[in-house]
Amino acid sequence: MSTLEGYPVTAPDLRRPVFLDQRWDDLTFVHWPVAPENVAHLFPEGTRPDVFDGVTWVALVPFVMNSIALGPSTPPVPYLGSFLETNIRLYSVDDAGRHGVLFRSLETERLAVVPATRVGLGIPYTWAKMRMTRDGDRITYDSTRRWPRRGLRSRLTIDVGDEVTPTDLETWLTARWGAHTRVAGHTWWVPNEHDAWPLRGAEVVELDDDLLDASGVMPAGAPLRALYSPGVRTRFGRPSRAD
Repeated sequence: MSTLEGYPVTAPDLRRPVFLDQRWDDLTFVHWPVAPENVAHLFPEGTRPDVFDGVTWVALVPFVMNSIALGPSTPPVPYLGSFLETNIRLYSVDDAGRHGVLFRSLETERLAVVPATRVGLGIPYTWAKMRMTRDGDRITYDSTRRWPRRGLRSRLTIDVGDEVTPTDLETWLTARWGAHTRVAGHTWWVPNEHDAWPLRGAEVVELDDDLLDASGVMPAGAPLRALYSPGVRTRFGRPSRAD
């Protein structure tokens, strides 16, 4: 793919029932190019690296999870509240043409989330000590892994800039309406929907990260400009087989 012609830049209708309703706030995208042939072995059956102009991508994405509810029109779960997450993700497409993401790791502050998502959805959640600090337009995300592979660290500091109009590539990277995962011997598609990301440019002031190296993904070049978003509300629908 080299243009957005035919690409789903808005979310398809979500298949009911909705089983999670949440917000992703104070989110930053940092992307690196990757040679598709170098990561193809990481993708589950029925999926492959998604490419734009012959290149696929890997992303470091820290953010704040907020207002998690177990369905529409239900109150947020009190225990979960507001907490930080950081993921390393690849970009996937399946034989049905669904463009999604494939997580290589997903740090979270909430220990209770880890076994439920690892076992139930096959998503590689990990437990970490995390903190986000803000000083005007400067934001710092800190994470130190507790389990597994204790001690892996990630520190990202950005200066948030002006609103931007995303390029075709940036739209292609951020307009993702689900995740592929492998559980119980099958590949699954977990769909979601949200409005288009409101995006601002972001200057990377500091990046000291172990998570990308630990993911087994080797970047093939310099990163894109970083992007920051104040956030979106998102909902997840019923998973379906993708193999």
